[in-house]
Amino acid sequence: MQIGTSKLPWMGKRIGMFGKGGAGKSTLIALLARALRERGYPVCVLDADSTNLGLFRILGVSQPPKPLMEYFGGMVFSGGAVTCPVDDPMPLAAAEIDLEVLQPEYYARSPNGIILFIAGKIGDQGPGAGCDGPVAKVARDFRVYIHGEAPVTLVDFKAGFEDTARGALTSLDAAIVVVDPTIASIELAASMKQMVEQIKADVLPATAHLENPDLVAWANKIFVEASIDQLWFVLNRVQNAEEEEYLRQRLKEKGIEPIGVIRQMPSISYAWLKGTPIEANDALMEVQNILGRLENAEQSTGGGG
Repeated sequence: MQIGTSKLPWMGKRIGMFGKGGAGKSTLIALLARALRERGYPVCVLDADSTNLGLFRILGVSQPPKPLMEYFGGMVFSGGAVTCPVDDPMPLAAAEIDLEVLQPEYYARSPNGIILFIAGKIGDQGPGAGCDGPVAKVARDFRVYIHGEAPVTLVDFKAGFEDTARGALTSLDAAIVVVDPTIASIELAASMKQMVEQIKADVLPATAHLENPDLVAWANKIFVEASIDQLWFVLNRVQNAEEEEYLRQRLKEKGIEPIGVIRQMPSISYAWLKGTPIEANDALMEVQNILGRLENAEQSTGGGG
């Protein structure tokens, strides 16, 4: 379904995907990217998971692009220019880029037009290369424009809570937490809810480790000016109605109402095993339904939350 971009309520949004390891973040990123393309959106996916190497295959891209970490000068731990946002919260220089002037080796395009960027990986950095905080800074600050217009950008963050604590949420318009049938996922969902509530309430970040007052000021500024407005939760890998009901009840106790549920499907597991695009029509239909509800909510509230 192709419609004018002026009628697309998610145009220009930056949406982050979070969850525990194995919850299905990358699966939902791939399904959501495809659903958005089918609705007429220009879509970019920013792979900011420093250890997952398979997302490009699931998107139907034959070869991964060079990481943006190289474009921005490399990690500070290897003598490069990109620092960890915890130690240096200052924004990454020249992080807003027009696709038309970016060297083509730094992005790839899937057969259905999804544009893929890779923030950086740590597997090729060698022993003792340091943490992957610089990857989180690229994910936080990178912006791309296509013919002067901001696409929808989906950011696949690393598993767990670490990038959230590094301030990755501050540059997003919305975040989606993928909850699989584990107690760890339920607890992570509750922690994400609390973190977003604190950011929206202008709670300042921890800065006791920063000796430079300018860096303290930057850290505070980034959190106070955070753009995140929405937090959604999607159940994934659910096997039956009893499991779904239990998950919903436990999340309700924490003030969380999921916006949708994706069932456990062998075809999704096979896609990850084979490194091929996901072919799961039921899952794609559910993601389309979720997207439709969210678009309607966006239009009815005028973008507010």
